[in-house]
Amino acid sequence: MSVTTPVLPSSPGVSTRGPDQVPFSSSVCEHDPDIYEIPASALHVETGQQVMEVPIHQHRKGQLVIALHGVVTSRVPEGLWMVPPHSGVWIPGNLPHSNHLTRGGRVCHLFIEPGALEMPSHSCTLSISPLLRELVLRLAELPQPYPEQGPTARLVGVLLEELACMPSERLHLPLPEDPRLTRISDALIKTPDDRRTLAEWAGELAMSERTLARLIQRDTGLSFSRWRQQLHLVVAIRLLAEGMSVQRVSEDVGYQSVNAFISMFKKLLGTTPARYLQEREQRRSGSGMGGA
Repeated sequence: MSVTTPVLPSSPGVSTRGPDQVPFSSSVCEHDPDIYEIPASALHVETGQQVMEVPIHQHRKGQLVIALHGVVTSRVPEGLWMVPPHSGVWIPGNLPHSNHLTRGGRVCHLFIEPGALEMPSHSCTLSISPLLRELVLRLAELPQPYPEQGPTARLVGVLLEELACMPSERLHLPLPEDPRLTRISDALIKTPDDRRTLAEWAGELAMSERTLARLIQRDTGLSFSRWRQQLHLVVAIRLLAEGMSVQRVSEDVGYQSVNAFISMFKKLLGTTPARYLQEREQRRSGSGMGGA
């Protein structure tokens, strides 16, 4: 199976999009989050029927990319995140990154002024509560900038307090820097059902299996088998969020039986795919709020 993932452009402002991809709407391209020194600002974007991407860029403010519908893929130098609905990826300020959103997707970008809230100094994925989602959506509707005192400022205060309580999720796929290892990671991201062994990859790269294992551990912090499991997990979560059945997902990520896939999923996340989806749906509707 081929999984569409964004290609990190080679230089700022250069897009590698295909014929079915377009840049984000002009509202995104024209939105400069650094222009105003306000604690937080937000932007709500819908993709329509085309894949959308923002090429590699960076800004002073930190950014929380919240998936409302569809799947967001964010890429930074140290890794890849595939974020399903009701989750978000946090990207610290001044960190080069690209964002990609599937067809029919909806996303909210929340930009945080440095010092407004103590956030992680590294990229990570966060669970998004219904309350936080609605607060960010409301902020995106309000005029910006806004006075330091007033309704919008008070809304932002509640928003930041709620954001500080959000738990992290394990949806990160570390990417190797060694060009030889990039060949492996690119191939497996594109075709996650590729079952070539470490020994087979070592043969293709003309090195010993032991050397390859050491390089992968050095660059990703994981063994080859553990790294591939993490790849299968993030791809599987994306496909499940898009409505694919557990049986089909298990096949598309290369598992010979659905039980083996469920076992892997439960080992890494502590719950089954069905239960994971159920919990996400409960989280989505937990506040009783609609519109997202």
